[in-house]
Amino acid sequence: MTDINDLDTPAVLIDLDRVEANLSRVQIYADRHGLKLRPHIKTHKLPRFARRAMALGAVGITVQKLGEAEVFADAGITEIFLPYNIIGAAKLARLKALHGRIHITVTADSAETVEGLSRTFAGSATPLTVLVECDTGMGRCGVQTPAAALALAEKIANSPGLIFGGLMTYPAAGQVEANAAWLAAAKLGLTAAGLPPAVVSNGGTPDLWRAHEVASATEHRPGTYIYLDRFQVAKGVGTFEDCALTVLATVVSRPTEDRAIIDAGSKALTSDTLGMTGFGLIEAYPDAVITGLSEEHGTIDLSACATKPRIGDKLRIIPNHACVVSNLFDRVTLISHDMVVETVDVDARGRVD
Repeated sequence: MTDINDLDTPAVLIDLDRVEANLSRVQIYADRHGLKLRPHIKTHKLPRFARRAMALGAVGITVQKLGEAEVFADAGITEIFLPYNIIGAAKLARLKALHGRIHITVTADSAETVEGLSRTFAGSATPLTVLVECDTGMGRCGVQTPAAALALAEKIANSPGLIFGGLMTYPAAGQVEANAAWLAAAKLGLTAAGLPPAVVSNGGTPDLWRAHEVASATEHRPGTYIYLDRFQVAKGVGTFEDCALTVLATVVSRPTEDRAIIDAGSKALTSDTLGMTGFGLIEAYPDAVITGLSEEHGTIDLSACATKPRIGDKLRIIPNHACVVSNLFDRVTLISHDMVVETVDVDARGRVD
């Protein structure tokens, strides 16, 4: 077996032992609280990990774009949730083709989206299940009030080719109580109108360990939990020892005593700071700060470090946001105990359509 220090850089390392521990820990939590788990694959984009999550008890997967759904359907995953407004004839045709070979559910937050779905699926032998996307505080997509959720649910239920399936939200981090109250009010209104939601789908990793406090939710859609990252550690979801994805980089220059340059820039490490200082945590030098990224260079401030890396040293970096890194590399290296197990293609990398 190859030692990770013999790898060319920059490279993405995925610790299989940590992946397994993260998947198992969250499935146990979900089972204990009677929540179905429908993991989001945007973090890893690898069908092998989707299959493993489902083997442990997940009811299916979540994807963010049709391109991801197509890749995972081709890999044999037949239970897919796509919480995204599908707009335009080309995408609707692709959705219909997918619906013909797997079980896929989507969301809508407008009459226009529902009307497009209905035009596409009217007359289909198998109707399409559609959930209402709800903005419970994130400020992105979603209907704005429980009353609007009821109105759109009624439109879905009365549209040819469609079935109203329930509610979906991606809540703002740290707003568990507000999210729970919003969904409870929406569920109450729907039930009173004769449209009880079969599914109330909640999401997100930052408040994962409080998912059971959203009493109306029937399922949860965490994504980053499989790898974790610097941001999720800051949110208390896990520790740095739980982080399964690291970027391996080489020190290529030491222009000054307190500056190092690595061969991992914005094309290898996400430029997301998510409110934190620097662009990742260097495991061997936690006091170092990655202060800047250009395309192919990362700049590190070593002024707070008692010991400092030399030219040629290889550094493992926990990124601020693991999901972005997965989409930057064609291949990742699976490891166990710092030894290479296999290098694999990131199957759904670049499928942003």
